[in-house]
Amino acid sequence: METKASTIELLFEKAEDYARTTAELTKLTVVDKSADVLSSLLSQMAVGVVVALFSLLINIGISLWLGELLDKTYYGFFIVSGCHLIFAILLYSYKRVWIKMPVSNFIIHKMLNNK
Repeated sequence: METKASTIELLFEKAEDYARTTAELTKLTVVDKSADVLSSLLSQMAVGVVVALFSLLINIGISLWLGELLDKTYYGFFIVSGCHLIFAILLYSYKRVWIKMPVSNFIIHKMLNNK
């Protein structure tokens, strides 16, 4: 009878060890995936900041150049800001297709990507 009791205790100990190991593995997997997604997003944001600065300087240059061609500096800035307004309206209209879905797909792909 004692062997059955010790066998059951051994079985419970192994089940407890298995549960602890599974919980630890799950925790480590979540940490790994979160770190991967966060580092990817931060690196893309850094590239975005550089592109934004480049775009800002190019836009100022184009505005000044157009203003010089039209003999009024502010005309160039009006033209460039009008182009930005059109782009903003397009971006707002298609934000789901151009921004939301690609970002969602990127995050899902990174989270589910098994190495």
